Amino acid sequence: MQVYLYAKSGHAIGLEATKRCATIANALKEFNPILCTSDFRAGAFAKDLLAVKKYVNIDVVRNLYNIMEKRDILVLDTDETNELMKKDMKEFCTLLYTVAEDTSKILVDETIYTKVKNPSIEKTIFFGDDDYNNLFLDLVTNSSKYDIDLLMGHYFFLGNEKIFTEHFSNVIDEEEYVETIQNSKYLLTASLQTALESISCGNKPVIFKREDKKYDDKLIEELNIPTISKDTLEEILKSFDEIILDYPELCEFKNMNFENIKEEIKIKTEEFARIMGTK
Repeated sequence: MQVYLYAKSGHAIGLEATKRCATIANALKEFNPILCTSDFRAGAFAKDLLAVKKYVNIDVVRNLYNIMEKRDILVLDTDETNELMKKDMKEFCTLLYTVAEDTSKILVDETIYTKVKNPSIEKTIFFGDDDYNNLFLDLVTNSSKYDIDLLMGHYFFLGNEKIFTEHFSNVIDEEEYVETIQNSKYLLTASLQTALESISCGNKPVIFKREDKKYDDKLIEELNIPTISKDTLEEILKSFDEIILDYPELCEFKNMNFENIKEEIKIKTEEFARIMGTK
């Protein structure tokens, strides 16, 4: 009986689901889980930066049936499934968990995103891992140079970095993602997942909303994370500077506790082992 996690990912989607599933995979490491991503680079990112041990690329969620066996356990983080597909998966799997529905909305690996007493970077901007429509590039192209570091997105197009160096104090490679989130005192980001990781490190994020993304406004409001909705980079950065001068107090950060899920999986795997005579 194998534990699988599936994260929708890709150059036009980003890595938020991958980061959440990597957190779950590490929490369930005693069961030797396998992370499945719809893009090979997403899995490599999770292995290289987020301590995931095993990953495989399967393109789309329907391909899970090509590698899974009946009675396996599955964690899903995707919008690709409908109710009929979920019904089939529940019949196929011993246990099926859907992120956000069956888990907390806050999924951050606190063994990676630990508290940092003296962050070394004052201000960083992170648009997200994807910019397939060059929205951020368009924001930057007509801008001046700004006194803020830029963390590159994992899927940013090759060559954009040369343009960004003309507009930001420092351009940080995407391979330094974890260290940058840990060490940025004030983080301006369009990624809610990254904002949660920043809070876990004891830092102070501000979310600026991308026109091509959906946000969990209820969670943002519950945590009291400040947000910005502006049309130009100049307006966004001006609002950011105003917010950090009097940064609000964040509300209680309740990260996911995996003990119940771990116990459920342990019971099922031990029961299966007894039936198969391997224990």
